[in-house]
Amino acid sequence: MTKSEVGTVILRIVLGLTFFIHGLDKFQGGISNTVGYFDSLGIPGFLAYVVALIELIGGIAMILGIGTKVVALLFAVVMVGAIFTAKLPGGFLGNGQGAGYELDLALLAISIYLILADRNPLSLDSFIANKKNS
Repeated sequence: MTKSEVGTVILRIVLGLTFFIHGLDKFQGGISNTVGYFDSLGIPGFLAYVVALIELIGGIAMILGIGTKVVALLFAVVMVGAIFTAKLPGGFLGNGQGAGYELDLALLAISIYLILADRNPLSLDSFIANKKNS
């Protein structure tokens, strides 16, 4: 494996872990709180379930390297939504009116990188593709 491939694995695992923990927190903290927050932003509350499931299931899939590009695309959509609906008023670092969007922007950048990156040898995607080709 090249240094670039190792770097991609590290990014994939950290991104997956970050989203998994955020999704888990939404359910453990009471998904109804997240539904209420979404409603307060003018976003339909049911989308809280959609986002939490993308984060939870997508996080596991990302760690394992299953459907990496599709999951990364879903993560990117979630991050764009978070930035423009909740975080933008707070500024880059936050300003007392809300949290900043610096973390969301970093997660968005990692997601876009993984959408564009080649399949990584240390992923289930690669393992499955190699099995099909043999």
